[in-house]
Amino acid sequence: MITKDIIDTLAGIEPGSDLDGIRAQRMQARDNAQKSYLALFEPIDASEFSLPERAAVAVFVAGLHGESPVTAFYRAKLAARANGAALVEAIDAEIERGKTSGPYGAFPAGPLSVEDKTGLIYRISADRKPVLGARLAAALEHAHLLVFRPRDAASADMKALLAAGWSNTGIVTLSQLVAFLSFQVRVVAGLRVLGASPGRTTQVAAGA
Repeated sequence: MITKDIIDTLAGIEPGSDLDGIRAQRMQARDNAQKSYLALFEPIDASEFSLPERAAVAVFVAGLHGESPVTAFYRAKLAARANGAALVEAIDAEIERGKTSGPYGAFPAGPLSVEDKTGLIYRISADRKPVLGARLAAALEHAHLLVFRPRDAASADMKALLAAGWSNTGIVTLSQLVAFLSFQVRVVAGLRVLGASPGRTTQVAAGA
């Protein structure tokens, strides 16, 4: 089990550094982020959403946000598991197919309809479905929906997951994992930018 804070690890934060001091100013947020990571990736019970599936979805979601230490971390975690190398290869290919910009989608008919924006409706390549399996293929399609088209999420999407073998509990955890990954990628990216700008880091640490 990882004992060092995962965001510190991914952002390259050393104890006693300016960035460490910045994060220490919000210890509750820091602790909650670590607890979320442990609950999602080192759970007591993974029967509804297996550890390899969690790692695979994490690689995909992080990859959709762009190559980063976060993507590399989860890719290594997945590669270390049985059949991991084949899954990594398939997911990397699907990341390239799924890259787009967002958010986009349609609002309910009304004043916000002027903000409707069309975009990619992502579906797993038929060639890679046998490698990924029905459950994981459905999970990746749903993850792409949550990342880029959250306003389009509907009951039909839940039914697609249920038909692929997901339970209600598993679907809730899948959604939580996607949300956490999106948060983690942004936080790590921001901290690494600060770490690469010593002057700015010092200003932030001093409350400027």
